[in-house]
Amino acid sequence: MSFAPEQVEAPARDAVLFRSSPARSFATLFAALLIAYLLASPAVAWFARETGDPWWVIALQAIAVAAGAAGLYTVSARAALPTWVRVSEVGLELAAQDSDPILLEWQDVSAVVIRRVGLRTVLEVVPGDMDTVHPVQDAADGAPALTDTPRGQAFTADLSQVWPNPKALRRELEHWMLVKKNQPVRRF
Repeated sequence: MSFAPEQVEAPARDAVLFRSSPARSFATLFAALLIAYLLASPAVAWFARETGDPWWVIALQAIAVAAGAAGLYTVSARAALPTWVRVSEVGLELAAQDSDPILLEWQDVSAVVIRRVGLRTVLEVVPGDMDTVHPVQDAADGAPALTDTPRGQAFTADLSQVWPNPKALRRELEHWMLVKKNQPVRRF
């Protein structure tokens, strides 16, 4: 089991925490699907020239569809695993999909890429050298997943359920990458 961010001392006072929140993701997706269903139902009934069901039947259908779809998304295999990213003046801490947290100081970060893969938003952090990766606590589960990229091996994290949101994380990463490395965060 990975460490919660509260169990790990922040490397600096200015640390900003981004963490997965399945409950918030469920609520957001549920609300969006509920509204979409309720808005689309009268239009579909009008095009089909049906008299339509009573309002309470449509509302129950909307709740069932929204709860089912949002629930399946929330408990899907990768999305349900805890992920957190902490960004500070010192560097980037990452614990992705139930891994042990690692710390990459800014001078050890070669590149940061945020990209879309289907419906997911993925963070890739390329260290300059794998020997510069610091485990934050005694490792039991190991570091976040690695993938091969054109820039070298990269630690990956699924940001789909990260709150406040992946855009806010990208802004924070862009700030520190420009200040510390004079490099932008790449988007693909």
